[in-house]
Amino acid sequence: MSQSAIGTKMITQIGILVHDIEAVSEAYANFFGVEKPGWNWTDTPDKAQTEFQGEPSQARAKLAFFDMDSLQLELIEPDLHPSTWRNHLEEHGEGPHHIAFVVEGMKEKIAIMESKGMKLQQKGEYTGGRYAYFDSIPQLKVLIELLENDK
Repeated sequence: MSQSAIGTKMITQIGILVHDIEAVSEAYANFFGVEKPGWNWTDTPDKAQTEFQGEPSQARAKLAFFDMDSLQLELIEPDLHPSTWRNHLEEHGEGPHHIAFVVEGMKEKIAIMESKGMKLQQKGEYTGGRYAYFDSIPQLKVLIELLENDK
């Protein structure tokens, strides 16, 4: 058996695209019997430095997080700017968008993913780290997100 291409097998997060983060957050909170989390906008474009398909993007999204025992459930309501979130929502409707893994050495991991035919789709910064989404749908049937947190 070979080693994980990204250095981990632990899924950290599942991301789900929604049209109405308030309504869906309420539904999940009721389903799990937990408090409904508040939502926050992703960082502003000057901080996020978002690139979608190699071009700068003004895209932002509302995010709400449910911290479950084994992983985090992320609800994502994108704005109307071009992004992996907006495109996926328009093409596939609401539902699963990605599974995420925490990695170290983002630049190296991007090169590994691309060498496996999984093209970098979107990347950006967030307070405390950076993220990258890959088009792994042909191989894995879902997008992969890599997260790298600053130490």
